[in-house]
Amino acid sequence: MASNNFITPAKAARGLGSAKSGTETHIRQRVSAIALIFLVPWFVFSIINAMGGDLASAQAWAAKPWNAILLILTAGAAFYHMRIGMQVVVEDYIAKTGTKSALLILNSFVCIALFVTVALSVLKLWIGAGA
Repeated sequence: MASNNFITPAKAARGLGSAKSGTETHIRQRVSAIALIFLVPWFVFSIINAMGGDLASAQAWAAKPWNAILLILTAGAAFYHMRIGMQVVVEDYIAKTGTKSALLILNSFVCIALFVTVALSVLKLWIGAGA
């Protein structure tokens, strides 16, 4: 007789079952991956084209509205995707609750700090170009 109960006897005794957030995390990571499918080739193509220029031409390119918007979207999607991926790794492989919590908080802060750095840099180029 097949059982539909996926909780081990030890987990049932401790009251630990599925966190029920795996599907949501999976979908979020797939959506960010789909966004990156479109954004990363644009980014790589742009970087390859900019390799022959100087700093001023790169800054002028990043200051164009569509390029600035796409750069910020690329950074946002990439860092969000990275945060989810690292969260899954930490949740799956770190057993100690305190260590796990600290690493999850650190993961979120690092990803947010990286995104804010990129976004502010791009916005500075974009807004500074008009001034």
